[in-house]
Amino acid sequence: MSDKRPTILWLRRDLRLSDHPALMAAIERGGPVVPVFIHDDLVAGLGAAPKWRLGLSLEDLGARLASVGSRLILRRGDALSVLRDLIRELNAGAVMWSRLYDRDSITRDKAVKSGLKDDGLTVESHAGHVMFEPWTVETGAGSFYKVYTPFWRAVRGRDVDAPLSAPSAIPAPQVWPESDDLENWYMGRAMNRGSDVCRPYQRVGEEAAQGRLGWFMGEAVGGYDDARDLPAEDGTSGLSENLALGEISPRRCWHAGRRAMEEGKPGAETWLKELVWREFAYHLIYHTPHITGQSWREEWRDFPWSEDEDSEKVLAWKQGRTGVPFVDAAMREMYVTGKMHNRARMIVASYLTKHLMTHWRIGQRWFEDCLTDWDPASNAMGWQWSAGSGPDATPYFRIFNAETQAKKFDPDSTYLRRWIAEGQKGPTKSALSFFDAVPMSWNLNPHMPYPDQPVVGLKEGRARALDAYETWKG
Repeated sequence: MSDKRPTILWLRRDLRLSDHPALMAAIERGGPVVPVFIHDDLVAGLGAAPKWRLGLSLEDLGARLASVGSRLILRRGDALSVLRDLIRELNAGAVMWSRLYDRDSITRDKAVKSGLKDDGLTVESHAGHVMFEPWTVETGAGSFYKVYTPFWRAVRGRDVDAPLSAPSAIPAPQVWPESDDLENWYMGRAMNRGSDVCRPYQRVGEEAAQGRLGWFMGEAVGGYDDARDLPAEDGTSGLSENLALGEISPRRCWHAGRRAMEEGKPGAETWLKELVWREFAYHLIYHTPHITGQSWREEWRDFPWSEDEDSEKVLAWKQGRTGVPFVDAAMREMYVTGKMHNRARMIVASYLTKHLMTHWRIGQRWFEDCLTDWDPASNAMGWQWSAGSGPDATPYFRIFNAETQAKKFDPDSTYLRRWIAEGQKGPTKSALSFFDAVPMSWNLNPHMPYPDQPVVGLKEGRARALDAYETWKG
């Protein structure tokens, strides 16, 4: 006999209706489907910006669910306890969710699955956050890949299932369970005044994400090879925030990129490689979970980085006042928009870990708090790539020079003027917005003089970093 009892759909980083295998599996069971989001310890532990951005996504998803006859139920507490309460209230027969791959999520999900199966429930986890499940991509020797290029070669020719359509209706229970009010979760509390500055730069929800993908493939992907390195240009897909929360699926992106490549658009394959770089990050966070908190290369764990997070130099880096314009512009972009251009991220990370000789974990934690497109796998791998301690990393002796990078990728200083107000006769609105976004305790204002000397000079910092490396390598 078929089980027509309600199915609980536990939503996490899959906040969309289309191309949602867990949602479709729940509908196919034949009974009512109850979408639920749980504010548990992992949600509580999010940084200020990603938690606020998550709240915006939940609000959008609630409206989308309402448009197909459903609701988003919000509950707070331990995930297993909350699910058990809902199962009793609904007389539910199944719980389904989309898999996640970081250690904390896996630990939680295993405990939930075990507990609910012991209770006699049908419990299913489904794919959806990545295209290639980490355990399905192996080297010829049966191990996981530790270098990106062979990983790309292994997956580039694979068939990727076509994205699923969104359901036109989701069967509802006769009586909906009680739900928390999203406003009472105060998801943006830690953002303080920064949320008003940052909000116009967010593309929230599934509809916005699909619209951006369509624009990018139609208008910009052809020039992506060059434009992706120009921080003053709108030359990237800008989908990182949407992929991070699952507002769009990676395989929808993949198929759009493949079509563009088949149409002969020159930047499409490069963009697909970037999409697979994200996959590689998840491949590594699954197989080597220590990547989020320790240097991936064991020999780098005793490298003599400073771990003084409260030093004046680190504070200058955080405040976007190092006196190195490209670094400062990038940090200010992050506070105003919640995001940072990828080329700028490399410059910022290199300056902190090499010129300031500061541990990459300090930068990683700061980004965890400040980025609305924060992603646990991509953030960890990006920082370790820049620091030299990670998989497939840039060699430590490759130290980005922020001045020459600016001349090459921002030759007319458009990016610098966009984000640095001090010293300009008519500073841009975006540059002035920085002072409205940052903590008032920093006491920053646009009338302050811009630093006349960098906290660490580019030549001086490079020489010191190389000397430290040679001494450590011994």
